[in-house]
This record gives sequence, C-alpha cells and structure tokens, in this order.
Amino acid sequence: MGFSSIFNFFSNDVAIDLGTANTLIYVKGKGIVLDEPSIVALSKNNDKIVAIGQKAKEMLGRTPDEIVTIRPMKDGVIADFEITEDMLREFIKKVEVSRFLRGPRMVISVPSGITEVEKRAVRDSAEHAGAREVYLVAEPMAAAIGVGLDIHQPVGNMIIDIGGGTTEIAVIALSGIVSETSLRIGGDEMNEVILQFFKRNYNLLIGEKTAEEIKCSIGSAVPLEKEITVSVKGRDIVAGVPKIIEISSVDIREALSEPLSVIVDAIKLSLERTPPELSADILDRGIILTGGGALLKGIDERIKEETNLPIIVADDPLTCVVRGTGKILDNIEAYSKILLKSRRI
Repeated sequence: MGFSSIFNFFSNDVAIDLGTANTLIYVKGKGIVLDEPSIVALSKNNDKIVAIGQKAKEMLGRTPDEIVTIRPMKDGVIADFEITEDMLREFIKKVEVSRFLRGPRMVISVPSGITEVEKRAVRDSAEHAGAREVYLVAEPMAAAIGVGLDIHQPVGNMIIDIGGGTTEIAVIALSGIVSETSLRIGGDEMNEVILQFFKRNYNLLIGEKTAEEIKCSIGSAVPLEKEITVSVKGRDIVAGVPKIIEISSVDIREALSEPLSVIVDAIKLSLERTPPELSADILDRGIILTGGGALLKGIDERIKEETNLPIIVADDPLTCVVRGTGKILDNIEAYSKILLKSRRI
C-alpha cells in the first residue's frame, strides 16, 4: 500500500445532502449511512447540544422552557452558521468518519439559486466541521446523476427536485444547467399553509410536526378516488383548551393549492425558456420528479395535466440528491466540470 493509499485508507470522504428538512450522508465505500432531520435541540442555559437529528425532532413542540429546538437550515441555505457547524460535526462523528490522519473531502449539494455569500457559509461550516477539501454541486445536477441520467450527453433532461426548503427546476444537457429556477418553496411551506389553514378556519393551533403528518397522510394535489378523513388534535385559540376536529383531504388540498400553483407556474415558465431542440427531448423523455415533495399524492398527475408532458417519479425520490452527490464523490475528476468552484485548504 503506497503512502497516498494509506492516507486515503484513513480518510473516508463523504457526500452530504445538507437539506432544510433532512441531512443525508454518503460515505465512500459504505453508501448512505445517515438520514436524519436537520434539527438541533439546545440547552438555553449553556448553549450545549441536548439532542440532534431524529431525537431532536421527537422533542419538537414538546420541550421545557430551558430547551429550544432549532432548524439551522432555512430555504435550503444556512440560517444559523454555528449550529449548522455543530450539527455537521455531530453527524460526521455519528457516521464514524476516520480523522486519524486528516479530515475527509466533502461534496455538498446546494440549491442552484444559492448566492456567493451562502456558498461561502456552507464551505466554512464544512471546513470548521473538519473537512480537508470542500466541493459544492447544484442539487438538480446531483439529483439527475442520482436518478441515473447521463448528464454528459447532448440531450435535454428536465428535473424537478421538491425538497423541504426549495423546489429546484432545471433543464440539463452536456454537463451543464441550460435553464434553472430555484424557488424557496417546498415541503416546509406546505406544512406552514396547513398550519395557517387550521388557525384561520377552525381557530385551532397545531404543531409543525402535526402539520407534516397531515400533509403526508391526506395531502394531495388532485382529487382522490376516495377522499380521506382524519381526526386532528390541537389547541383551541379562543378557549385555550385541547380540541379535536375531523378534517377531510378535500380541505387539505384546498390549503395546499397556493404553493402547488406557484410550483406549477414556475415549471411552465421554465419550459417556455427552454430552447426548442431541448424541448423536443423533454417531450420524448418526460420530466423527472425527485425530492420528498414528489411523494405528495397526485403531484405527478397535477403537473402532467398542466404541461401535457410525461412525468416520471424517481425511485426513492428522497435519496436521489445524496446518491448523485455520492457518485460525484466516487469520481470527482469525471464530474469536475459541474462542481461549483472548489477550494483547497
């Protein structure tokens, strides 16, 4: 084993999908080793981390005054620099990345509409969390690679990645993004409109976690064959006491109509901006849906109705971005053209 091989042996490189809702980590040679909510629970008294990831999510809305739950990522970018750094460090510790000789190389996916300042924040957080080198890649490009598309071909592919904080719409050809739209609307916004719907129509306060459960269980983008009804528990705003109400999937669909309309309009606009040759490719190949939002009931039908194009929901849409980021990590040289400027430490 040569000296550089020994170096690599002790340094597990990692690929990270640093998402608003979840952080996924892929370790070279091991595959996806972590998939946890991007949530940190802190003690107000000494700013010490009490819990992270899934354990912190279970505390959401249930913590005593001295513990606060924080989501350091907002709209796909870092909202709280120090906590993101701590969260990354803890997650990397969890996956037992060896730092015996030197820190790992990290490939991190970021929204395509990210600013230079936001890029710098991601890079700095990763470096402070122990990275030796940091490479950034646009999420739709990572998702396309994760789905198995050959992005080097002179063929147009349209990919829509609906994440927790952002929706990325991109047309990809010849290792580049031909047209892109990055909306700061995603699963979180859908949770928020459900929350507001209950407040406005039923004077009922529900938590973020409850809103997400409602979206996943009965949320839909088109009428369902059999509409579903569930019981929702919350607090009556007027009386201040716990209350339970019955709610139908029809109501939730109405609540979700606004963010879904914004996403659909952005898709149409993106198609209008696409060069005609690539439009013909998209007509043949369809639009690929990835990200957690792709799991919303009937979202593919809704986009198909509005665009008259075939819609393909990716297999395991939640892991497409991290799988693609992992493929880039496994062969950085082959994908060097698509990286968003790397910086060596």
